[in-house]
Amino acid sequence: MNYHISEISGKTAYMQLYEQLKKDIVTGIYTYGTKLPSKRTLSDDIGISVITTQHAYAILCDEGYIEPRQRSGYFVIYKESDFLSNQENISVNIPTKKNNDHNTKSEFPFSVMAKTMRKVLMDYGEHILMKSPNHGCPQLKSAISAYLMRSCGINVKPEQIIIGAGAEYLYSLIALLLGKDRTFAIENPSYDKIRKVYSSNGIECQMLKMGNDGIKTTELENSNATVLHITPFNSFPSGITATVSKRYEYIRWAEKRNGYIIEDNYDSELTVSSKNDDTVFSLAKNCPVIYLNTFSETIAPSMRVGYMVLPTDLLYEFEKKIGFYSCTVPVFEQYVLSELINNGDFERHINRVRRARRKNRKNLVI
Repeated sequence: MNYHISEISGKTAYMQLYEQLKKDIVTGIYTYGTKLPSKRTLSDDIGISVITTQHAYAILCDEGYIEPRQRSGYFVIYKESDFLSNQENISVNIPTKKNNDHNTKSEFPFSVMAKTMRKVLMDYGEHILMKSPNHGCPQLKSAISAYLMRSCGINVKPEQIIIGAGAEYLYSLIALLLGKDRTFAIENPSYDKIRKVYSSNGIECQMLKMGNDGIKTTELENSNATVLHITPFNSFPSGITATVSKRYEYIRWAEKRNGYIIEDNYDSELTVSSKNDDTVFSLAKNCPVIYLNTFSETIAPSMRVGYMVLPTDLLYEFEKKIGFYSCTVPVFEQYVLSELINNGDFERHINRVRRARRKNRKNLVI
């Protein structure tokens, strides 16, 4: 077994082992149904504790790569056929929070949330009573910055991230930032509050009809808008996920018009795919993209915390126009979220949900 734990990598031993094992599973060195070495055998071979190996195996179990079998050990359950194409995503309806604004159920473990809250109270004490910096607490912005790089290859600095109380609040900030003199193009159909928020800020909205892979090309060409608001993953209520080709088409559209793209990546972490779809933000090179996401679906409906990532060329304009706006999220919630992201609980939860959705999708197809 060719596994090596480095003392200077900056990562914990169990995370190093987990990453090496995952790579071997994904690349087919350990194929579907293969039994992994026992925890003690692997620990002795590498020179680490059994607890370290157990932690690595536990994460692989959470993410759906392996499963334990009583008195038999750990077996690989990962196979590429678990992951379906975007066309199949269209035909099966997956319930989302936007189907029910009054959804009160959360899949996030309450015990984990309660433990994290207690830890934040102990660690920060009276600091949780302080006012948040206008753009959000540095701890949360740094945690989100690192998470975006790990999860979807978005490489941004913490100062590009703005924290706010949910997507609708952030839509309002974008409206103030880009101004009333621009026409916004929006998917038709789409989440109705997007249009309502922009319209209430005095912005003209054009509704562009959707095809099977995103907004129809003719609709894009005939629009005179210079701002395009898209939900490229599992757009509500159509359930359509934009293909990579369509995402590049959006980028070319914005480049030709010297325009902007607002990428609302709601619910994208909960894909059934083995890999997050490439974001428009990460694909775009020559046009500015504002990236948005929230924690209301991945954590709980009551967690009214969202964030947007601004392109660097909009930072000065944002600061000049609306940088004085106070952050609308209490620091306690920001500290809790930063702790959940930094200690791995957030991503472990996402991987558990994705594993369950993959199994459910497979059963539906069968």
